[in-house]
Amino acid sequence: MFSFLRKNIGFFTPEEKQLIAEAVRNAEQRTSGEIRVFVESRCRYVDAMDRAREIFDLLKMGQTKERNAVLLYIAIKDRQLAVLGDEGIHQKVGNEYWNIEVMKMIKAFNRDNYAEGLVVCVKDIGEALQSYFPYDSKIDKNELPDDIVFGK
Repeated sequence: MFSFLRKNIGFFTPEEKQLIAEAVRNAEQRTSGEIRVFVESRCRYVDAMDRAREIFDLLKMGQTKERNAVLLYIAIKDRQLAVLGDEGIHQKVGNEYWNIEVMKMIKAFNRDNYAEGLVVCVKDIGEALQSYFPYDSKIDKNELPDDIVFGK
């Protein structure tokens, strides 16, 4: 499907991958929102937000019904990251919220604890999504996969 995607990258242990995917699943069980985590070695752009926008589009995250998808983008070796929320959730929480989440991840990443930083951020975003887009069992479905997406 996407030639830039790779499944088996050694950034995380199998247990850490499972913890991150479980955090995404747990967060999405309480909201109609969608969360994706994209990890790659290097950022092809100077600005990680530009790369996050490209990935957001490639993963078709802007096609959720309520425009409430969120991408956590990390370029491990380049030490860059971005959090990008689609227009539905962005209108509710604003730039300051995303900046706070980025700072929380940076704090964990600076301790070389990438998995913990991602899990905490996913939980926080899940709570925000639940506040504005609560889960409705009659109409909600999981629109996007929950596993980490790995780039090059």
